[in-house]
Amino acid sequence: MTTGPHLAVALDGAGWHPAAWRAADARPGELLTAGYWVDLVRAAEAARLDFVTIEDTLGPRVDPFNPSRDGTDQAVGHLDSVLVAARVAPLTSRIGIVPTAVVTHTEPFHLSKAIATLDYVSSGRAGVRVRVAWTQEDSALFGRREIGEVDLADAKFPDLQSPLSELFDETADYVEVLRRLWDSWEDDAEIRDAATGRFVDRDKLHYIDFAGKWFSVKGPSITPRPPQGQPVVTSLAHAVIPYRLAARAADVVYITPADRTESESTLAVVREEQAAAGRESETLHVFGDLVVFLGETAAAAREHKARLDEFAGAEYASDTRIFVGTPAELADDLLDHHAAGLSGFRLRPAAIPHDLTAITEGLVPELRSRGAFRTDYEAKTLRGHLGLGRPANRYAAV
Repeated sequence: MTTGPHLAVALDGAGWHPAAWRAADARPGELLTAGYWVDLVRAAEAARLDFVTIEDTLGPRVDPFNPSRDGTDQAVGHLDSVLVAARVAPLTSRIGIVPTAVVTHTEPFHLSKAIATLDYVSSGRAGVRVRVAWTQEDSALFGRREIGEVDLADAKFPDLQSPLSELFDETADYVEVLRRLWDSWEDDAEIRDAATGRFVDRDKLHYIDFAGKWFSVKGPSITPRPPQGQPVVTSLAHAVIPYRLAARAADVVYITPADRTESESTLAVVREEQAAAGRESETLHVFGDLVVFLGETAAAAREHKARLDEFAGAEYASDTRIFVGTPAELADDLLDHHAAGLSGFRLRPAAIPHDLTAITEGLVPELRSRGAFRTDYEAKTLRGHLGLGRPANRYAAV
């Protein structure tokens, strides 16, 4: 068994650079086809990555860090990530599949059965990245609630009661409802007894009776308990309030440190919040998030990024660290941060297929040559890849 970091890739259209769709090897005409996504996930699976995430937003996909002048030079249209995941899952066999779901404005009952269904069609490889929506444009898409003005800087102040902190508290409740609904059927609730005509043991279906500030959900789910028991819940965090959400509710949190020192300090904050949530005995994986521009040489990587920046008319910016270099240099970087305590990394390929191929065919072999990444899958489920046990059902009689 290897002792190196876990690896995931974050798939977002033609890549994370807004001009990636203009690269010579891009496939912009296929972004809305199932075959495109199947190809990407199969490439990641061939490299034995732990999982892929699939980006999603409520509105058009416009990068806030790289705003378009008129909205016409970015690939703003996209497919529903949960439905893409459901299409890809039966055509892959071992890699974890983690769609992004915007949980603000949407109902936990619907998402719980969608992710439970994904766990069934993938035979236990499903997860979900929960995402908060805070803009007035997002609210206007639904017209049911007004969140008001949200200041993202409030995320740094855990004791400040603000619209932003309310959104993250709501998301923690949302995840709790998901988890209770996944447990609302006991594992052996379906008895399928043709002789007596009893398909379900009604005593093994449970009301969850969740009543909180934002949700009142009786249950049970209409989907039996997923194969993993609990699909993997993940979240992205940049400051203490999102760290607190992850500590309360997630199995994996993606953080955005600028360097090793910040990796160590952020990890300490996450562990403090995890202890405060009473989860210090549970595994919470902390992954570093970074955008990667890769090349066979450092100069080639710089030229790759400069070419995309020239297309965009501005230098690329991001909410997380930007790495420009060779796969071997990236391996050095990841192993350094892994030594600082991060259990894995979610890599954002700047351009697809260029940087995804550099990850799967450059970085992965480099890590393997150092004994720091698996040569084959050692488990069949996403929880298994991450070393997470199958949790007991909270409603089952002990």
